[in-house]
Amino acid sequence: MSGEENDKLLLHLIMENFGKSEFAEKFRNRTKKFVIDNIRLYRSLPKTEEAKIVGKQLLRSSSSVGSNYRAACRARSQAEFHSKISIVVEEADESVFWMEVLIEADIIKQSEIINLMNEANEILKVVSSARKTISDKNNSKPNK
Repeated sequence: MSGEENDKLLLHLIMENFGKSEFAEKFRNRTKKFVIDNIRLYRSLPKTEEAKIVGKQLLRSSSSVGSNYRAACRARSQAEFHSKISIVVEEADESVFWMEVLIEADIIKQSEIINLMNEANEILKVVSSARKTISDKNNSKPNK
């Protein structure tokens, strides 16, 4: 391989990693905003016992989305990344579940939570896709 080809390959690798790190940073901020938006939602819930109970469950699951995505970004191996991303998938799905409970129990109107629910579903799609990609890569490796 010529020096010019090496330079092109190196530039490609740098740009590929820059794109990934830029995406990771934006998604870290997005998951943190998701946590903060859920805290604000919790503060706006009715002051009933059932609203507190369900709201605290939502706070736990949504805050886990942000913290475990952050941990996934710091993973030391693909296995650790897969593990943390799997937790994010579970917690994002659980967040959607608690939002559905808030609506179906008539604690909050759907119109008051629809944007947050859409964001939870979007986060769920992204991290589910990332987990599948890692799983597919791990499954395609030859066994040693």
